[in-house]
Amino acid sequence: MPIRPTTPASRLSRRGFLAAGGTAAAAAAVLPLAGCSSPIAAGLAGSALNPETLVFWNLFGGGDGARMQAMEAGYAKQHGGSSSLQATTFAWGNPYYSKLTLATVGNKPPDVAVAHLTRAKPLWDGDLLDPITSDDLASVGLSAADFNQKAWAAQKTDGNNIAIPLDTHPFVLFYNVDICKKAGLLDSDGNLKDLSGMDTFESALAAVSKVTGGNALNVANVVPETATPWRFFWTLYNQQKDATPFISDGGAKLTVNEDAYNEVTSRTQKWVKQGWLNKALDYATAESLMFDGKVGFFMQGEWEISTAQSIKGLKFGMAPIPQLYDKPATQADSHTFVLPRKDRTPEQRKQHMLFIKQMLEQSMTWAEGGHVPAYIPTFDSTAYKKLTPQSNYAAAAETAVFDDAAWYGGSGSTFENTVGAQLALVQQGSSSPAQALSAIKSQLATYLNTPSPL
Repeated sequence: MPIRPTTPASRLSRRGFLAAGGTAAAAAAVLPLAGCSSPIAAGLAGSALNPETLVFWNLFGGGDGARMQAMEAGYAKQHGGSSSLQATTFAWGNPYYSKLTLATVGNKPPDVAVAHLTRAKPLWDGDLLDPITSDDLASVGLSAADFNQKAWAAQKTDGNNIAIPLDTHPFVLFYNVDICKKAGLLDSDGNLKDLSGMDTFESALAAVSKVTGGNALNVANVVPETATPWRFFWTLYNQQKDATPFISDGGAKLTVNEDAYNEVTSRTQKWVKQGWLNKALDYATAESLMFDGKVGFFMQGEWEISTAQSIKGLKFGMAPIPQLYDKPATQADSHTFVLPRKDRTPEQRKQHMLFIKQMLEQSMTWAEGGHVPAYIPTFDSTAYKKLTPQSNYAAAAETAVFDDAAWYGGSGSTFENTVGAQLALVQQGSSSPAQALSAIKSQLATYLNTPSPL
């Protein structure tokens, strides 16, 4: 196992404080939230666990939760039934990562946990994860070549593997087939034509708007819906050749390229003024208007495929976000498996890696919910290539742009909430691009100047 860099004394003292004062909270954190526990659960409420029971934590609800439970059941079936696995689901976002942090500091972590790739890096920086070595991978027949290389390279930190990607989940373009057909935007196979290039895409928006008599594109933007405005911005921002990290040095510096920022935010307001883009809609309404045939385009994470497929009679398609500027780029994150830091025997370590391997082998179940499989044997399979519309936007995994690493950053984070709220106000017309950027600078100042508390 590689030697981890020496932890600074200030960080050690902080963690020592947490270990002393947070143990009770950490113990409480290992209990599932009411109503959120997977059926594959044992040893709760203080009862003893079978020593061979693997403890797994995740944050999946809705359709993702149902699919994950099916995969957990697949693992349990191979290992003698429900007593082989205690799988617990906690609330998504900061609450989950707080519980995982406290549990690990309090020496009560799960054996394996799910983490967004963008949240795994702060966990690593806080000395909360075990590295995953080449020998660990080889012990269960895995290697770096088995994974999407964009996600695999993104997880590598300080020369170590800190997470094993399950998927890439990109921001994508949903389109209403009937509306786009009337607008002349479908090819001879009934798929959306290539809309690359700003002039081509804006012409498409104008054509769809004529068909709908209103907006052409919906992007949810009402505060507190902050994630979508951020994903929309980060996609178009990174398509520009002059794009720089928004924050750098682990979140200590604000380095956003203001020209690229102004281009995206000004373009957003232009589309609203033209009537092509919605001014103010919450997540559910923005989605339902597309599914009800009121707009032709809807940008959101690919996981909303499950909602679209549940609408009777809806004809829809999905495609990567078109390249509108200088280069292809798509905001994305990756669900990963991590090994929280704990003492493991060699046998336990192999058991925990085997769990990950056997979950990866069920990636087709996961892909049905929209996520692009990171496990190459699944991604390259005939079954996945035949899975549509999921495979139609699989190329977005190759142009994925992950959020900048910061202790307060990543999916569902303080950074995303702060910046996304201001970007939402720009789309609503409540703030100018300059006012929003000034507010972002002011509100991020505290975090920029605060060392990681982990």
